[in-house]
Amino acid sequence: MSVRLADIISTVEFNPTGELLATGDKGGRVVVFQREQESKNQPHRRGEYNVYSTFQSHEPEFDYLKSLEIEEKINKIRWLPQQNAAYFLLSTNDKTVKLWKISERDKRPEGYNLKDEDGRIRDPATITALRVPVLQPMDLMVEATPRRVFSNAHTYHINSISVSNDYETYMSTDDLRINLWNLEITNQSFNIVDIKPANMEELTEVITAAEFHPNQCNTFIYSSSKGSIRLCDMRASALCDNHSKFFEEPEDPSNRSFFSEIISSISDVKFSHSGRYLMTRDYLTVKVWDLNMESKPLETYQVHDYLRSKLCSLYENDCIFDKFECVWNGSDSVIMTGSYNNFFRMFDRNTKRDVTLEASRENSKPRAILKPRKVCVGGKRRKDEISVDSLDFSKKILHTAWHPSENIIAVAATNNLYIFQDKVN
Repeated sequence: MSVRLADIISTVEFNPTGELLATGDKGGRVVVFQREQESKNQPHRRGEYNVYSTFQSHEPEFDYLKSLEIEEKINKIRWLPQQNAAYFLLSTNDKTVKLWKISERDKRPEGYNLKDEDGRIRDPATITALRVPVLQPMDLMVEATPRRVFSNAHTYHINSISVSNDYETYMSTDDLRINLWNLEITNQSFNIVDIKPANMEELTEVITAAEFHPNQCNTFIYSSSKGSIRLCDMRASALCDNHSKFFEEPEDPSNRSFFSEIISSISDVKFSHSGRYLMTRDYLTVKVWDLNMESKPLETYQVHDYLRSKLCSLYENDCIFDKFECVWNGSDSVIMTGSYNNFFRMFDRNTKRDVTLEASRENSKPRAILKPRKVCVGGKRRKDEISVDSLDFSKKILHTAWHPSENIIAVAATNNLYIFQDKVN
């Protein structure tokens, strides 16, 4: 069964309350799921997510000046906190960020004076009486409307967007620059980081991800393809080319190989909800850093150490360039990230226990319990283990999300979205 390229999920994001979950795909579509409300006769139904709204966010474009096709693929979605009955989200492809409003309509006005019920303008001569328009109930309609389009500010591909906790500004990041926007102003942004060298042949690293601090609107971090993280403070200067903190782990010379630079590139960086820690994902590991300790990570978790011997073939099939994301649970005690063979990994920071789980059709029956999986290296394998040589590298979990307050996770496996929740005893 072949998968349509357009259906491959490219981002997953819960809104701040966890009532909604949005996915974006390579075809430029955004699908929003809404959580079922609890009903008296079916208390266990709570937690099921059903499609709430689907809309085309981005279309394929063509840049005539550079003769480049601009993909419609959604790179990132970020929700804004809910201020009124409507929901707002930002979505971005490689070049353009859009602000969408998702709102409900369950009433329609009837009894216009100047037009018929079907919308045709009436002849003024036939209007003899003044009518009072009334609102009539109708079937619930969920509408998605683009409210702002933020374009023409990036020469390179946008890899991340992040909303500041003042909820008035957000930043968009490409390979070499970070821009700061006001949510109300579309024709102007401020460049806050620019690492582009005067001579492009001197380019040694690119920006891979950036995120605002969860409760300080002046602080943000960005990660690089060289495995370093820079923390910047916008109060220090308008252009944050000089960072205030620099996090990097020196490489162990005994592990040095041809692939060292590629696998040390950071594919995702996330502040903990508390704002005290940050987490980075590189090809083989997840690291947790304390903001007050720049010299080395506080914790290092091996995601798939058994691939260390397979780097050569992963380089040949381009998998070594896969960009895995990582997420915190609501209390910052557990972290989750994806792997191959539709596996995803969870690490408990308190007990130091970790588990490998699989997202697949077989184990996604309602109320099925996920069985931990084990990968074995070497000759002998137990019957429930899977050999490292039989892993399917085309099945990869790059995008995951964790409900902000409950143990509900969303896992994107190619074109399927799996939602798992902790069984309540």
